[in-house]
Amino acid sequence: MTLSSNLGISPITADQLCEQRAKQLNSQCRCVSLNREAMHAELKQRQDDSNLYQMIAEDRPHLFAESAVFVTDTCLQKQYDIIAAIESVIALPTYQECVLAYAPDTATHIPKAQGVFFGYDFHLSDDGPQLIEINTNAGGALLNAIVLRSQTVCCDLTEKELPSSIINATITTHPEQAFIEMFLAEWQAERRQQPLRSIAIVDENPQSQYMLPEFLLFKKLFEQNNINAVICDPSELVYKDQALWHENQRIDLVYNRLTDFGLEAATHKSLLDAYLAESVVVTPHPRAHALYADKRNLTLLTDEAALINFGVDATTRAILLAGIAHTVSVNPGDADMLWVSRKHLFFKPAKGYGSKAAYRGDKLTKRVFGEILQGDYVAQALVQPSERQLEVDNKIVNFKLDLRHYVYKAQTQLISARLYQGQTTNFRTPGGGFAQVLVVACRDNKICS
Repeated sequence: MTLSSNLGISPITADQLCEQRAKQLNSQCRCVSLNREAMHAELKQRQDDSNLYQMIAEDRPHLFAESAVFVTDTCLQKQYDIIAAIESVIALPTYQECVLAYAPDTATHIPKAQGVFFGYDFHLSDDGPQLIEINTNAGGALLNAIVLRSQTVCCDLTEKELPSSIINATITTHPEQAFIEMFLAEWQAERRQQPLRSIAIVDENPQSQYMLPEFLLFKKLFEQNNINAVICDPSELVYKDQALWHENQRIDLVYNRLTDFGLEAATHKSLLDAYLAESVVVTPHPRAHALYADKRNLTLLTDEAALINFGVDATTRAILLAGIAHTVSVNPGDADMLWVSRKHLFFKPAKGYGSKAAYRGDKLTKRVFGEILQGDYVAQALVQPSERQLEVDNKIVNFKLDLRHYVYKAQTQLISARLYQGQTTNFRTPGGGFAQVLVVACRDNKICS
């Protein structure tokens, strides 16, 4: 019998000890694990006529954090379970009928493609991981794949704690190959065995986008696999002769990085017409956003009555209710209740992205709250992110962190952390940015997946 049991105190479990170890490393490890020289050497090798080195090292110096984040395998397993539970509900016809009722008309078109790079974002609370949102055009996967090859192990991690087989939380050792196979799978779902000859990477004013370096890396990756690639604004695309064109190049597939998720803007008409006519494969597409990423969906996934109505089993309901930050729709009739509870809420636009027009309740003014009541918003339980302490300019600095799973067909391909200060992950904080995730093993030194 242990001392704790003699005193009537519950003994600390092995998983709890493991979580304490991860927290200790996140607070005390000061190692610089990112080998910037190795990263820059690889970028120079890939850049051709585009100066990727300058774009990242000089123009975007805080895109990557220099230190890793530590997470236990039991915590990651809970995240896998939450993702699997969500995917199982999204597959239900009853759920789809419900969410498509408030989706744009373009979401009623049913393509065979699944959608690339779904992003499942988690905060790591004391009560376990909590999903805060899902994105359908999550950026950063290819950038993180390159950075993973530029890392060194640091601190006092032992082989028992961190065996080489799970040195990071990437599920595959060759993420670029997995990404190419993913795009080919999207193409083959629509076109069977026809060769994929061309891809357009499409975003508004791509040359001014912060993620331009990733677009360039994707262009290079596609070309290395014998696929012609172009980076363009949607206004540069023309639908004619039952095909989508960029200048004289017929486009087979569009890698869609637009934040007009329903393709409803007038400037996107050619792309939308080609998509609806099935003259081009678009991934991710409007239906994917409607089923996965509309913030109103989270109100259903955290509503037990709705889940029961969809036919979700008790085990899956328990995982969802414990693993997703509780979310409700903002209705003017609930104004008094929401205002009183605001300090414990985070307000997000239903079709929002990248924390734009999102507000912490404790920072709200009456004027902004009034605008939220008139908008299409949800209110989500505020889940405080966990922290990583690092030394920056000879000072100890606290960073907030979240974890992102890059997911395709319900399977995690890569996991990344983001370190930041303030309200959003804006990649402007010295010492912050994308960070490698290292696994502290609790269960027989094996990561569960």
